[in-house]
Amino acid sequence: MVMATQNPIEYEGTFPLPEAQLDRFMMNISLGYPKASDEVNILNSQQHHHPLEDLVQIMTAEELVNIQQQIRAIHVDPSIREYIVAIANATRNHNNIYLGASPRGSLAMFRASQALAAIRGRGYVIPDDVKLLAKPTLAHRLIVTPAARVRGITSTAILEEILQSVAIPGAWVGGGKGR
Repeated sequence: MVMATQNPIEYEGTFPLPEAQLDRFMMNISLGYPKASDEVNILNSQQHHHPLEDLVQIMTAEELVNIQQQIRAIHVDPSIREYIVAIANATRNHNNIYLGASPRGSLAMFRASQALAAIRGRGYVIPDDVKLLAKPTLAHRLIVTPAARVRGITSTAILEEILQSVAIPGAWVGGGKGR
């Protein structure tokens, strides 16, 4: 398991990762900046002592493997699996995307959705889990066409459009009065 940070501004001494390597990262999460008051707290708390000095192991490798197996046991209904694939497939057929999400992207969204369901105390994945994780698991895998980039279109904006267009499992889209 690898966790990494990336500074997209400075590439001195480093190089942007090729698409094949980016595809191997499960998620890309942007944290942004802390609030000013939180940043002051960071300065105060680290004036004399860095938190890494207190870093200790919190579980064994066997415990981690056990948790991973428990996550894999979270139920994913066939309709949710089809929803995940439909989202990934929509990235492969979008006019503003040069390179869409690979099957590895579908699997990342699948596994992340299982983990989110478990964190939220459920033994099953719901469509909202998938929708919440689509951007962090897929956006960094997409290559937007040069023409779309020039128009300021981003992969996250395209994913938002895709999430609005792909039918949600179990949703009734008939409009008007109920059946």
